[in-house]
Amino acid sequence: MRLIISGWHGQLARALTEAALTCDDIKAVATGRPSLDVRDPRSIERVFHDIEPDLVINTAAYTAVDQAETEPERAFLMNRDGARQFASAAARRNVPIVHLSSHYVFDGTKSAPYVETDETRPQTVYGRSKLEGEDAVRHANPRHVILRAGWLFSTTGRNFFTRVHELSQNRSEPLRIVADQRGNPTYAPDLAGTILALARQIIARRTDETIWGTYHAAGSGIATWLDVAHEIMACLEKAGRPSVPVEPITTGAYPTKAPRPANGALDCTKLERTFGLRLPPWQDGVCACVDRALGG
Repeated sequence: MRLIISGWHGQLARALTEAALTCDDIKAVATGRPSLDVRDPRSIERVFHDIEPDLVINTAAYTAVDQAETEPERAFLMNRDGARQFASAAARRNVPIVHLSSHYVFDGTKSAPYVETDETRPQTVYGRSKLEGEDAVRHANPRHVILRAGWLFSTTGRNFFTRVHELSQNRSEPLRIVADQRGNPTYAPDLAGTILALARQIIARRTDETIWGTYHAAGSGIATWLDVAHEIMACLEKAGRPSVPVEPITTGAYPTKAPRPANGALDCTKLERTFGLRLPPWQDGVCACVDRALGG
């Protein structure tokens, strides 16, 4: 199976590339700017012509949630228009697409985890751009699987884990961590493994019209950011490494330009019911991430 993975600089694209190297049945090519720019149809055509993929995975995205509030054009150009062009190129070749979306398409006011059929009411520019990207993919390519994920972390790039881990090694005073937001912490390598398993099923079941649609894919279990910080510290202590105390704060005590959903939790039952796939508990991902960060 030949895969194109767009957005090679992102933490998920890197995790997908690494996971694919361990799979004898998968040849994955991760590519991004300048070789592939999803905003440029000509570069998309060149890459499709050269690789002739069986399936494509679109992880390319504008992810600067706060910055998007002041530069919406850039967010929509990548997250909506780029997604449409990438999905359209795949559709012209009858190639399925797996497209990554976000829990930011919801407003965060629901008390329970969100299911795929819940009303989408994004409250940020980033969330609106991701939602319009979903719609663009649906219309451009009927052979699509849209995966909504959230709270992605890894040892790569700037994310909650890398920030907390770095701070824990360079200070002694307590970290003040938001305790009133809920979500599914998702270890990027866990999500990558699930996506590759999903890709195999899509190819095997590509004549089954019931598999196409939108799914939630995130780490098992719900937590607050404070819970995640506590777990990071516990894993560091088990490894004999420095840790620091963590203290709860409210979202209001940590203001951001773009509002964060109070509830970003996703119900992933549909993914398990349709494909038999379920991500590991988020705590396992945190400990695996700590181990990797420490060179294990």
